Amino acid sequence: MPFSRIADSIGASATLALNAEAARLRAAGEPVIHLGGGEPKSRAPESAVTAGIAMLETGEVRYSPASGTPEMKDAVVAYTERFYGRKPERTQVLASAGCKQAIMVALIALVDPGDEVVYPVPYWVSYPDMVRLTGGVPVEVRAADGSCQPTLDEMAAACGPRTKAILLNSPNNPSGGVFDQDFMRGMVKLCEERGIHLLMDDIYHRLVFDGRQAIHGWDFTDRDLDDTPLVVLNGVSKMYAMTGFRIGWAVGPRALIKAMGNIQSHQTGGPSTLAQKAAVASIHGQQDSVDELRVTLEKNRDVLLGLVREIPGLKVERPQGTFYCFADFSAFDKDCARLAAYLLDKVQVVTVPGVEFGMPGYLRLSYCGPVEDAREGARRIAWALDKNGPAEYRVGDRVFTR
Repeated sequence: MPFSRIADSIGASATLALNAEAARLRAAGEPVIHLGGGEPKSRAPESAVTAGIAMLETGEVRYSPASGTPEMKDAVVAYTERFYGRKPERTQVLASAGCKQAIMVALIALVDPGDEVVYPVPYWVSYPDMVRLTGGVPVEVRAADGSCQPTLDEMAAACGPRTKAILLNSPNNPSGGVFDQDFMRGMVKLCEERGIHLLMDDIYHRLVFDGRQAIHGWDFTDRDLDDTPLVVLNGVSKMYAMTGFRIGWAVGPRALIKAMGNIQSHQTGGPSTLAQKAAVASIHGQQDSVDELRVTLEKNRDVLLGLVREIPGLKVERPQGTFYCFADFSAFDKDCARLAAYLLDKVQVVTVPGVEFGMPGYLRLSYCGPVEDAREGARRIAWALDKNGPAEYRVGDRVFTR
């Protein structure tokens, strides 16, 4: 029997599929190096683990209000005041089953069939399909100079009468780039003047390197949260290494937040109370784990970047945040999906094809795992691409041959 047009238009998440393949190879005893990962390997904060255990021991793990528990909302209020300099009210906060659901619910609340959602290239892999799930039209904005950030004029030119929202992710997955002040100021002005909602995917906003800080939209408006179309979306997954807890949130105008809560009440009935309890503890607890993760990632970035830059013909910009390195491999193969398959087959290194992010010819390399994986992965890639190199590459008892 036929499926819906939406079902036929949506594919599986490429990154989740790669995670599954890496797990399969490891289970088979293969010496796979996973440079396609999107989650830190550090432990969740002890405060989060302890809080979760304490709740479990009570045996009282019940339903949550659809938009999150009061305790969770208060934690987001405190977080927003501490790291953004704004103090929202509970009615301006929604907690979700991950930042991904918060984005999805916001899109459902804003987009009618045929409406447009604009975002720059490269973009997170799920953005196009998330827009399609609403019946909306994804509008990709590609920089004319081939870089990983379109200009303000290019973004403005892509916005038309049916543009309902702009999605921005900074620091950016996959490039690791951070939007500068002029760009962000211009985007806020554009959205406020045209009545376009600006959805800020800030999931990596504390994983920024070289002594910098991510710039957020609220820096460039004096309007009250209810009077500006800005919505900040965040969560505990990346910075607290709590990907499996699935807790994210949205902060924005209360009318929109209420609509999002209504929608979410029919989707999931509200995020897990157990996961919210752990998330609250991580937000209120010591922040050492976030700082330690950022320092570790910065060191890993430097190791991986130093090695891949030694590969002749490969081009890569220095990531300013996240835990991804986005490299131009087009000198070796413009078909990045074919190249990624070659690297997996030849040297068992998992990468993510750039076409999934809107940039053919690129591969995303992750350094969120052990630094030894970053070193070994880069060395295997260098060997696999060097047609004049040694005929064999040995890893323990395993020998890779050309």
